[in-house]
Amino acid sequence: MDISIIGGADGPTSVFLAGKIGDVIILPAYMILILFYGIYFVKMLSQKRQGIQTNQLGKGKNKSVRSIETKLRLMTWLIGVIQVLSVVLDWNRAAGAVRVTGVIIGGLGDLVFLIAVLTMKNSWRAGIPEKDRTQLISNGIYRYSRNPAFLGFDLMYIGILLICLNGLLFCATVCGVVLLHLQILQEEKYLTEVFGEEYIRYQRCVRRYFGRKQRIRQNL
Repeated sequence: MDISIIGGADGPTSVFLAGKIGDVIILPAYMILILFYGIYFVKMLSQKRQGIQTNQLGKGKNKSVRSIETKLRLMTWLIGVIQVLSVVLDWNRAAGAVRVTGVIIGGLGDLVFLIAVLTMKNSWRAGIPEKDRTQLISNGIYRYSRNPAFLGFDLMYIGILLICLNGLLFCATVCGVVLLHLQILQEEKYLTEVFGEEYIRYQRCVRRYFGRKQRIRQNL
């Protein structure tokens, strides 16, 4: 429980208020985690019923791609475990205002991830598909981010880190964000090979994480 002194005040009242903030923050932390991972697994089960393998991380492919995807897959599970332990045991050294900021960022991550998954429909995959050929999605949220699902992951990770700030979760979050970025770089190479000039034009118009460089033309 967060028992830091609020506003530099002293005495039992400030400690009591700090503890109350910690208690209130824990519920939205649970909700952020349940909603985010719930979206992931519901989508995976939905695609499985249609004969689509959603999670293709670390399966087949060349050595360098497989190596990064395998590390990302393991780190994703590890971060999830550390996040749950951090929330359940309330491992935290952050002040109340930082934790509230974390709730906002984490909730935004859930929203971005949900919109990205819904927009991708059945073209969504975790990892680079070795045999599947999906569509290049550039509408909806993909008009403002080339990788909104990864952005959603980053925001959720950072949000939970701010809610339960501790050394173990910090190290895991940094590793997770770095591996997600490396995965993005690999997927960009793959998409360039598959879609060629169409994807290159899309890259020129939309930024990797968020923002537009220029107006999207030719129905991208």
